[in-house]
Amino acid sequence: MFHEYREIITKMKTEDAHFHKQFDRHNELNDKIDELEESGGEHIEHYKLETMKKEKLKLKDDIYNMIIKYKKANNL
Repeated sequence: MFHEYREIITKMKTEDAHFHKQFDRHNELNDKIDELEESGGEHIEHYKLETMKKEKLKLKDDIYNMIIKYKKANNL
């Protein structure tokens, strides 16, 4: 995710605990969603899977906004 910002993400993860937590939560959800979809998602209700996907997208938006704010604040 956001490979073009890899260096900034690495720096932000060390400087900002909230960013690090959000980034890790996004990756955790991504892995869980992939796992559920590969298994057919039969063990989870459809609406719960969709809720997880929406949370993941919101986290992605939040992470992107934090990156842009960091870039502006640091003239990058």
